[in-house]
Amino acid sequence: MKVFLICPVRIATDLQKEKMNKYIEGLESLGHEVYYPARDTDQNDYIGYRICLDNAQAIYESDEVHIFWDKNSKGSLFDLGVAFAYDKRLVLVNPEDIEPNDEKSFENMVCYWDMISGQFDEE
Repeated sequence: MKVFLICPVRIATDLQKEKMNKYIEGLESLGHEVYYPARDTDQNDYIGYRICLDNAQAIYESDEVHIFWDKNSKGSLFDLGVAFAYDKRLVLVNPEDIEPNDEKSFENMVCYWDMISGQFDEE
């Protein structure tokens, strides 16, 4: 299975990087192919447009999208929109880091999408 990991790149903390690397190692040890933008997308792009194109293509080619949520990651929001447009199954990597609330929010949307992903797949 091909997995695209939506995650913070420029603002990722050392702890987040450690958690993401362990998660990726776990998936890859099971034989899955993981696209990790910090590793697999050339980040040398002054504007960011090509990065968005590269990530959009990789999301399109993925079987599933997994997200390591960080509400401050603007690139993650872009990638999330791409995954939504392509109707990708979403797996939330770090639910313990999300605080759902009583209003419309991306936190609530990501939790809901994770909950319903695959629910309507044909068997």
